[in-house]
Amino acid sequence: MTAGTVLVVEDEPAIADTVVYALTTDGFAAQWVATGEAALAAAAATAFALAIVDIGLPDVNGFDLCRRLQAARPSLPVIFLTARSGEIDRVVGLELGADDYVAKPFSPRELVARVRTVLRRVQRPAAVAPEPAAPFEVDDERKLIRYRGAPLDLSRIEYRLLKVLIERPGRVYSRDELMTRAWDDPAAAFDRTVDAHVKTLRAKLRAVAPDDDPIVTHRGLGYSLREAR
Repeated sequence: MTAGTVLVVEDEPAIADTVVYALTTDGFAAQWVATGEAALAAAAATAFALAIVDIGLPDVNGFDLCRRLQAARPSLPVIFLTARSGEIDRVVGLELGADDYVAKPFSPRELVARVRTVLRRVQRPAAVAPEPAAPFEVDDERKLIRYRGAPLDLSRIEYRLLKVLIERPGRVYSRDELMTRAWDDPAAAFDRTVDAHVKTLRAKLRAVAPDDDPIVTHRGLGYSLREAR
């Protein structure tokens, strides 16, 4: 019995062979494709547990592919695999909602360990359903949050961040606490990454209720959800 099927999107056959071998040796099934278009076709036909996406693909930028994959399969976790290890690329990748980011050259065992860590995080059931704040409704099974009755189109990271705030209205969370609760690898996130996600969350909430701003910024401290009045 396999641990799940992983989609490997990598245009270099030698690297793809290494990744596929490491995954299958550790109990996963793996499907390799070399282009973004092939990845989209595969994702439409198969319910993958996770996707490993190379940023430098021949037909499409890996960031764009991530957007398209997550639009088609919002629950699909993504790990970026790339030779570009600069901070800007890392921040952009994580802000897109990717679950992790591995730079080449890499250890195949470490990559598989990160795959398992991400899958444990996204598959972990909630022990107790949170008590939502009045304007919010959390459907944890569907990974969906409604705001004033309207379903929000959230990335996985945005969903996790907002859910943390909803669970304890008025409670101030530091950026480090939010990173720990919303990211599988908190060390891969940055303060400004949290700020960027909060900014996009605010924009999506404002699109539903333009005159309301339920997320409160506490300068030098972090963020909280405004308590219902």
